[in-house]
Amino acid sequence: MTSEDTGAYGRDIGVTLPDLLYEFVKVIPEGCMLRLGMTNPPYIMDHLEDMGRILSHPRVYGFLHVPVQAASDSVLEDMKREYTCAEFCTVVDYLRSNVPGITIATDIICGFPTETEEDFEETLSLISRYEFPSLFINQFFPRPGTPAARMKRIPADQVKQRTKRANDIFRNQFPYKDKVGSIQTVLVTELATDGEHYVGHNKFYEQVLVPKEERYMGATLTVRITETGKHFMRCEVLEEGSSMVVPSSYSNPNKIVFSEDARTLAQKILPSPNLNRKLIAVFIGGLILQLCYIVVRSRWYKT
Repeated sequence: MTSEDTGAYGRDIGVTLPDLLYEFVKVIPEGCMLRLGMTNPPYIMDHLEDMGRILSHPRVYGFLHVPVQAASDSVLEDMKREYTCAEFCTVVDYLRSNVPGITIATDIICGFPTETEEDFEETLSLISRYEFPSLFINQFFPRPGTPAARMKRIPADQVKQRTKRANDIFRNQFPYKDKVGSIQTVLVTELATDGEHYVGHNKFYEQVLVPKEERYMGATLTVRITETGKHFMRCEVLEEGSSMVVPSSYSNPNKIVFSEDARTLAQKILPSPNLNRKLIAVFIGGLILQLCYIVVRSRWYKT
């Protein structure tokens, strides 16, 4: 489930993203998983407890993409971002504490026109502190018509050097190094880029390479991790037809508990004409929100 900024859902119609998600998790069929798209920090600051519960649901991936862009508050202000680095850290710290094992992905921009060396050092410190398993490192690019495009740019060689320094730190972080031998449950969804494996994702949307056997595609498997790399794990299959569960080492006593099977809930709820109309209205509202947000962002967003 994604949009230009998923966390902004409902701000124009008096509801929230958790309101929508609590309804969705009721009807996710067994054997399926929901992954949430990107959300900026301000839009979930008031809903962290709810988001922690939803991301702990066994049919929702414990994964969230929350861009930070820079760790310097002065740079964030110049970018016209509506949050501080401390607020970003609050989101990450809360979710990591309440959804143990969660994957937090983020973005950074190197070389924004007003970024000083001291500002950039703050960003490097943030990368080192959190060791994000998924980090998108980008160089500043001026978008025509924005105030940032009229600012004096940092020399290209300095921007490239900053990008290299950030990449060097990231490349030397290995988030999966301690997972060899662990037992995990994965949902197999696609062919790997090497053409020799299928790709499965565990509860935390971490990529696990599975033997390429046709019967595995679309299946939920119990596997043992045999090898890890920077961006993947490789496994041997122990059992087919498992249910997606949170490993015991990641158990969360505060997670929300749903007493009925999702398939049963779907059978009860989906035939309801009233609910169908509500769901259609929700989707249409979401599309309208996304279009409005894109228009506003293209006119006013500064980076």
